[in-house]
Order: sequence, then C-alpha cells, then structure tokens
Amino acid sequence: MRIMIVDDHIDMRRVLRQIVSKNVKNDVDFIECMSGEEAIHQYSVHKPSIVLMDIELTKMNGFEATKIICDSDSEAKVVIVTSYDSLSFRKKAREVNAMGFISKDSLSDIHTYLQTIIK
Repeated sequence: MRIMIVDDHIDMRRVLRQIVSKNVKNDVDFIECMSGEEAIHQYSVHKPSIVLMDIELTKMNGFEATKIICDSDSEAKVVIVTSYDSLSFRKKAREVNAMGFISKDSLSDIHTYLQTIIK
C-alpha cells in the first residue's frame, strides 16, 4: 500500500505517518510532499492508494492540487486533513471530489478512511 502525505510541516507529516502505521497492518510505502505541485507530480509517478492532503500549502493550495489529481484520475482517493474545520471548507472539499475531510483536531478519524481503502 502506498500512502501520500502532503503537508508543508515535517512534524505533521511525521505525526500522520505514525497514525497510519498504527492503523495499517500491511506494509506501507509513504510518499511525502511539501507542496501541491510536488503532490501532483508524485501522484502521477506513484499512484498512491490514498492521499492525505493539507489545505494550506505554498503556491498551490490543497484544494487546487486535489482538484487536479481527481480530474486526472477518477479513482483517486484524497482526504483533506486540515486545521480549518468549517462548513465552507467541507463544502469545497466535496466540490473538488475529495473522498473525505478530517480536522487535525480529530486525526484518529484517519482510521475510518484507511479501513475503506484496505477492504
């Protein structure tokens, strides 16, 4: 299983890696990206099982990167993982075809999405 983590903060990428590792019994290859542009490129190279995408990134935000990824691959599974938990951001996540939305205050919810992918 390949999981892409897109966040411009190394500490948050580390936390997400730890959470995923605790919740997945299979071997996981992690692809880490610091920007939306890098995520788009790495997605096309690695075709990860799931992408955990932050919103606030340099240059291109996570919504824009998610839209491009989902438009290029209708099977893409992108979950927005953000500090900004608002109805408008949740709506925007649906508009760009993200499969889910997780507040960084509720990172344990990642387990739910991982179980959907593993099935």
